[in-house]
Amino acid sequence: MLDDEMLSTHLQELRRGTVVLACLLILRKPNYGYALLHLLERSGFTVDANTLYPLLRRLEKQGLLTSDWNTDESRPRKFYRTSDLGEELARTLSRDWDELHAAFRTLKDEP
Repeated sequence: MLDDEMLSTHLQELRRGTVVLACLLILRKPNYGYALLHLLERSGFTVDANTLYPLLRRLEKQGLLTSDWNTDESRPRKFYRTSDLGEELARTLSRDWDELHAAFRTLKDEP
């Protein structure tokens, strides 16, 4: 029987790469980390802040995101946006995702 720990581990592995694609797609419109956490959660992606912020920094360092500080409000916020390179990666990953989804559907439908 599948225990909770094993299930959690495999679900985490399955979802890890999908969060990158989800961030690239959502951040086509600029947004800041805390709001992104909520958008991801509402879209069905459970991500911890301790995972998201390092991911955003890594994607920015790779040139997949750009960022700007907004200091118009009392609390400065760093807004992220998908770069041209990030958009290219998002298109490629989305195509691959669609192909994988079709392949899984084929496997599921076989007797």
